Amino acid sequence: MAAIIRFDAVSVTVQDKNLLSEVSFTLQAGEKAVLCGASGSGKSTVLKTLLGMHRLAAGGIYFNGRPLNSKTVQSIRRYAAYIGQEPILGADTVRNALLLPFQFKAHRHLRPPESRLKDVLQRLRLPAELLSRDCAGISGGEKQRLALARGLLLEKTVYLLDEVTSALDAESKQAVFEVFADPQLTLLAVAHDADWLERSQTVFEMHAGRLTRTR
Repeated sequence: MAAIIRFDAVSVTVQDKNLLSEVSFTLQAGEKAVLCGASGSGKSTVLKTLLGMHRLAAGGIYFNGRPLNSKTVQSIRRYAAYIGQEPILGADTVRNALLLPFQFKAHRHLRPPESRLKDVLQRLRLPAELLSRDCAGISGGEKQRLALARGLLLEKTVYLLDEVTSALDAESKQAVFEVFADPQLTLLAVAHDADWLERSQTVFEMHAGRLTRTR
């Protein structure tokens, strides 16, 4: 099976500082993988580089066999959802935040009905009443799950997650794990949580910008 994501000796340098050094790994479609390591080891840089946010100093990145560059980066952004620790919802109410991407021409055909919004919230153990709430008044854990809900509504198949369960209780975290049990979804997550490590098929350990171990 061809890899959906492949890093081939990728190095990234920003302002003369080496953020990644010769990082190589592959990720198959449907695989669940975790990046772990100390703060500053390069985990988040891997995700951002995959999204085209850092220029490569050396090496190559391939998505579905195509080299990632300024012309092809939109291909991964079309399929991938990046969710950080502090998602920006970008709207006044939760309903408007979930529907925000569907204002753009590329997503209008996917605009979900009210029932679909409620179904996705239920999957993530969020109440339907949340739809009318002001985004300014919801918790960090709710924001993380709403960002994930938006990715599901957009039918994203690749998820790049940066500590997205850091603010969740055990029940909410379990709901996220259940979502990613779907074999159609590919996952690359930055996490230190032992629960993530136990549930992942692959663990990439990083140190000082290098991939030091895979298990």
